[in-house]
Amino acid sequence: MKTTPQTPSTFRTRRTPPSPPWNGGEGRGEEVRNIVSLSRLPSPHPSPRSCLARRGGSRVAVGKPKCAAALQFLFLALAWSTITASAQDFPLAPAQECRPRNGLPNFFAKATTAGAEVKVGYLGGSITAQPGWRPKTLAHFQKTFPTAKFSEINAAIGGTGSDLGVFRLQQDVLDAKPDLLFVEFAVNDGLAAPEQIFRCMEGIVRQTWRALPQCDIAFVYTITEQLAPPMLEGKFPRAASAMEKVADHYGIPTIHMAMEVARLAKAGKLEWKAPLPKTPEDKAKVGDKFVFAPDSVHPHAETGHELYLQAVARSLPVIKEASKATGPHKLSAPFIATNYEHAKLVPISAATLSKDFVLLDAKTDAFGKRWANRMTALHKGSQPGATLTFKFKGTRAAIYDIIGPDCGQVIVTVDDQPPRTVARFDSYCTYHRLATLSLGTELPDKVHTVKIEIHPQQPDKEKILATRNNKMDKPERFDGTAFFPGAILLVGELVK
Repeated sequence: MKTTPQTPSTFRTRRTPPSPPWNGGEGRGEEVRNIVSLSRLPSPHPSPRSCLARRGGSRVAVGKPKCAAALQFLFLALAWSTITASAQDFPLAPAQECRPRNGLPNFFAKATTAGAEVKVGYLGGSITAQPGWRPKTLAHFQKTFPTAKFSEINAAIGGTGSDLGVFRLQQDVLDAKPDLLFVEFAVNDGLAAPEQIFRCMEGIVRQTWRALPQCDIAFVYTITEQLAPPMLEGKFPRAASAMEKVADHYGIPTIHMAMEVARLAKAGKLEWKAPLPKTPEDKAKVGDKFVFAPDSVHPHAETGHELYLQAVARSLPVIKEASKATGPHKLSAPFIATNYEHAKLVPISAATLSKDFVLLDAKTDAFGKRWANRMTALHKGSQPGATLTFKFKGTRAAIYDIIGPDCGQVIVTVDDQPPRTVARFDSYCTYHRLATLSLGTELPDKVHTVKIEIHPQQPDKEKILATRNNKMDKPERFDGTAFFPGAILLVGELVK
């Protein structure tokens, strides 16, 4: 897929992840390494295969950091050219570790009830998928409230932001009925326009309280070295500042887990990017600096994530003090009328698929089983000319699919617009991963007709891979025109 070059900046985005996302512990495997965004530009960080790879549950460097640094510098210049003046002028919120607002009254009431089973949902990206603040806070809850029984709903997918989270919320979180929902997208939403963040974050809130009015919500924020400059000046970065607006409107508590990280950085006592020191020589090299992360983004579990845990632990008593009356949350008037309260994920089986598409049944198909916890109706089409069609009334649509070595390209037609060819293969496609195929955004709120057809020609895969110094290890693995649709992402409704 041809993508617009892009880069790290104080306001980052994330169509591809900041670095290889972590396996969230749900048996997802490689697919959580990377995911293509619905609407925003790609993250500047190197691809999972070009610079980093996972071995077991860990990441190991396999590429050339100098190349990555050069790309980041180039991408930074290009990214800034895409940010509008109005976005740059967006007012940044004063940095504060915890704003308790209306607290978490239902959560605390249940957590202090002997024998209660309390479910905590974690919706976020790769920082949440790591074995870090998520399991650490769950263990802290269990220790703090020993008479209750805590369990988690791990809905973290690396490299994803609120613009996918709002669509997968029902399937990945709400169906499991959480009592408390943490939402962590401030890093991966870094370059998104504030208006887009409003739509998605408010959509998450309104969907949650419409489905589960007793569920409490907290927004949590994390940091990267590139997002840090405003924090060093006492301000939140833009994405977190936008999220604060939504939190203010709904009385949702927020925790910035990285205030201590910023304090150490400002004092010159933080090493943003370094391995954990193991030998006396390593420790002497680091000196008295606190080693935050191996990549300036994903904290070490032993250090950076401990600071994140401590921030939550400090904030809980403050939030508890602010928690008053228990009861169902009532939805007030929307913060913005165009929010994604009606965003949804619809199994692809609801569309009309030609006979060339086959269901990859999770019970009988190994590939289908691998993705079953994210896509319950994953299909495969590989015959040129095979079609997928549907109609919807709404303003936005995309296909949630899998891309990889054997994938080709598709012809997308929406209404009477000219057909466009979109590759389902890009420079990262030495493996399969989750992706999204954008069909239309900001559409008129009326009935639209979508047709997707498998193109007979394969993209120039060798040339595409070469842009990231990737190669075809076995050419036969890359031969194919496959298309793997799993779901339709809609703001609106399917119509017959």
